[in-house]
Amino acid sequence: MHVPDGFIDAPVSAITGVVAAGAVAVSLRGARRELAGPPGIGGAGGVGGLGGERTAPLAGLVAAFIFAVQMLNFPVGAGTSGHLLGGALAAILVGPYTGVLCVSVVLLMQGVLFADGGLTALGVNITDMALVTTVVAYLVFRGLVKVLPRGRRSITTAAFVSALLSVPAAAVAFTLIYAVGGTADVSIGKVATAMVGVHVLIGLGEAVITALTVGAVIAVRPDLVYGARGLTRPLKLRINGELVDAPSVVPVPVAARSHRKVWLAGLAASVVLAGGVSFYASASPDGLEKVAHDQGIDKKTEEHHTADSPLADYGVKDITNTRLSGGLAGAIGVTVTVVAGTGVSLLLRRRSAAEASPAETDGRR
Repeated sequence: MHVPDGFIDAPVSAITGVVAAGAVAVSLRGARRELAGPPGIGGAGGVGGLGGERTAPLAGLVAAFIFAVQMLNFPVGAGTSGHLLGGALAAILVGPYTGVLCVSVVLLMQGVLFADGGLTALGVNITDMALVTTVVAYLVFRGLVKVLPRGRRSITTAAFVSALLSVPAAAVAFTLIYAVGGTADVSIGKVATAMVGVHVLIGLGEAVITALTVGAVIAVRPDLVYGARGLTRPLKLRINGELVDAPSVVPVPVAARSHRKVWLAGLAASVVLAGGVSFYASASPDGLEKVAHDQGIDKKTEEHHTADSPLADYGVKDITNTRLSGGLAGAIGVTVTVVAGTGVSLLLRRRSAAEASPAETDGRR
């Protein structure tokens, strides 16, 4: 659903740019709390601050994984394909604020390096694909986990539903933006019907990918899933024939449970997906491209500003072997994205820790 340059006029592109910048600014602030980890021994950072040390690298990995899976367009019928948007997945794994940042980093890398998504439309894409999907998905997810029985199955079920709904929500958001700032005179009703219809199908694919990924991480390391925090059942003890809550136990440091294996496995999977499996992705136009062509909203599409980039269109310039060119571009994209995502997360984590240290020192005086 990457919006190219020329779909939306300059004033509305500028307004969405302001909205996107505001969303990123708010997310930077909120992500500092999420990356600090859950409360516990050692202050806001959890047990010795380990929560944040685990979450920050995972945020970079989530961004890289979303980049990789977005290269895997899957067919949805009638000559149309779809790909992961990633807002729901990011929000559930690392938190809604950090999730917005993860998807924004992906969109920035795609626009600048791979000529995917217009640069003047970057505000539209961040607002639509990062902000709307993440907010809608996380609100639905939190609502569901409050009413469903506590447990891993409930988390994956909530992940499935929230991801499913986030995609047509993004389609509706794009339609509203286009209704205000579209550059072609077309029937908005027809655009809305076509966009929502095809993106409900794409949402099913998004839901499957999100639920499977969240379920896989929970099965291995549930402590790394932001959306699963505090959802474990309290321990019950039977005393004099009655079940009572067990007394709280002081958490034990979990430094031995390194995130390194999960991080390396996730990074390897991302490289394989982007560098190899992407060769077999559907070549059909995605939902927005198909609707744009059928409804005529692509009449004023402009050439991308970085169309001559060495990595434009997910291929390495001057390498004639299609498989090798696409594979190298995918691997480079994963590497750049994980470095950028991890870098931002670690900077936020360190700033949060630096601000917390004086407060903790004053509290001990």
